Amino acid sequence: MIETLSARLLAAHSATAVLEAWCAERGLAADPRLTAVRVAGADKPLSAEQRERLAIGADEPVRYRRVRLTCGGHVLSEADNWYVPGRLTPEMNTMLETTQVPFGRVVHPLSPTRRNLSLKMLWTPGEAELPGPENKLFFVEAVLSTAAGIPFCEVAETYTGAVLALGER
Repeated sequence: MIETLSARLLAAHSATAVLEAWCAERGLAADPRLTAVRVAGADKPLSAEQRERLAIGADEPVRYRRVRLTCGGHVLSEADNWYVPGRLTPEMNTMLETTQVPFGRVVHPLSPTRRNLSLKMLWTPGEAELPGPENKLFFVEAVLSTAAGIPFCEVAETYTGAVLALGER
């Protein structure tokens, strides 16, 4: 199941859409829409390499958003988003700052594509026990670009054992 989900995420343009479909298939909540719960803390700075991938200079403003993506009572992933506000609409920026709407749903009108940078497995089936909901399963880094190919966000997503839960159908 871990391989199935990670393959779907790597092949998709939107992790939000994949997780919402996964949530519905697994019966994790009556309403399978994700909620992005903000995680308080200091902003993580953007590296020079990340700025290069986003095709921005050292002075271009970047915003940081760390969230837990939840479906019902399940925390499916934790995500760090660095995004270029000047490449989003004012409405998108407001939604990202003031709501719990997942990033993928907010930027959907841009018809984004994902370029995966890495996938790292954090849990292996050789371990004696099955992973619990809080265990980290795998990590994905990607750059999101508009349909015109303009990069506007870098994401770092850590998926948890909660994705393996099975709800009532």
